[in-house]
Amino acid sequence: MPAVKEKKQYLCSACGAMQLRWAGKCPECGEWNTLEEVTVREPEKSRSSVAPVNTMSQPVSLPNVVKDDAPRLTLRMIELGRVLGGGIVPGSCVLVGGDPGIGKSTLLLQMAADVAQNAGVVLYVSAEESAHQIGRRATRLGIRDERLMVLSEIVVEAIIEHIEAVKPVLVIVDSVQAIYSGNGASAAGTVSQVRDCAAALLRVGKAQNIPIFLVGHVTKEGNIAGPRVLEHMVDAVLQLEGERFHAFRLLRSIKNRFGSTNEVGVFEMNEQGMQEVRNPSELFLAERLPNATGSAIAVSMEGTRPLLVEVQALCSATAFSMPRRTANGVDTNRLLLLTAVLSKRVGIDLSDQDIFVNVVGGMRVDEPAADLSVAIAIASSVRNRPVHADLAIMGEVGLSGELRSVGQLARRLHEATKLGFTRALTPRSTLQRRGGDSLPPGIEVIGVRTLYEALDVALIK
Repeated sequence: MPAVKEKKQYLCSACGAMQLRWAGKCPECGEWNTLEEVTVREPEKSRSSVAPVNTMSQPVSLPNVVKDDAPRLTLRMIELGRVLGGGIVPGSCVLVGGDPGIGKSTLLLQMAADVAQNAGVVLYVSAEESAHQIGRRATRLGIRDERLMVLSEIVVEAIIEHIEAVKPVLVIVDSVQAIYSGNGASAAGTVSQVRDCAAALLRVGKAQNIPIFLVGHVTKEGNIAGPRVLEHMVDAVLQLEGERFHAFRLLRSIKNRFGSTNEVGVFEMNEQGMQEVRNPSELFLAERLPNATGSAIAVSMEGTRPLLVEVQALCSATAFSMPRRTANGVDTNRLLLLTAVLSKRVGIDLSDQDIFVNVVGGMRVDEPAADLSVAIAIASSVRNRPVHADLAIMGEVGLSGELRSVGQLARRLHEATKLGFTRALTPRSTLQRRGGDSLPPGIEVIGVRTLYEALDVALIK
């Protein structure tokens, strides 16, 4: 056995950083009086622990690399499978992040039941809830599969022992901040513990070809499981987004070694859990008032999927010298830019108008192609003239008032045609650069060059 030596270090209770000397202020996070003395036990390196040269891995020519053709675990949840790139890759490690209460545990419990029913034993490790609490949630969701095993454990060494004993086809750990290693000196949830626990689970998953899903909460800065300590270690990072008081959730792929990062899955949270939304555009437009002023339909791309969303704007006169600019679902800086273009290039005076912009359904649209619909909705509200009900809008607005081209025109138009739109407003340069893409029949595509021309076409006289 290698000898063990002890030394004194100082642990920050706020950020988990280790320091060699005590200081009144932590140099990592800047908090005062948070460094506490701890005893760190480190095994001394011995000669016997060094692997001989002949047992080390050797370089291999690329054509001679053995290719593993193990099939993916297919999922009945099509939206989740699309984001993962076609299913769960054996031996992969996936980090699922999102705000507390957004639906991460519910989604993964449904996925675990799906895999248990079709593939084999699934081990669901809950470090935050008891097995009884998981059972009550499963009962509410209608999950009763006997091959779904629930384990309430917080020590990573014990979790690994259960994985080696059960040999499941899938492991889910909820959450990585709540487990800890008995060999570490810091508390659970600190940076060192999160990194060490994830590395231990990753080694087991790779060695036994078991896919592992880790749940990671986000910090105040929006980083998953701390200051991005896990995103470089795992194979895929999924982010569950949405407003807690809205029913819709978006599952995005931030990193994926086995598929595209341009895919997005849409879910609706209800009493039966996370339900897939196969046609989200139709759902977002279900309660639209066709002749209401300040309403425009934007054709946005979420990855490779086109989505039609309703953009609403409300302009009201204000008696204050500084009018308000409020945006929900679009970037506030982008709203200020479009307001300036409308005032300077189109001649619409907005200096005495409070402007409120909202994307219906709790959606967030960051694509520049939504610029034109936001500008038209604002002009419609301030001029009190509705937008044509059968018009779908797409285009980026430049500072000179020109309209710049958008990509994937054919896909956007196909989605608009399916929902009954007969006309589409797009930058003229988009039509000139579309290449050989065939446009769908039954929809009239109107190309305009400037924002002034677009307002003349979109607003009802």
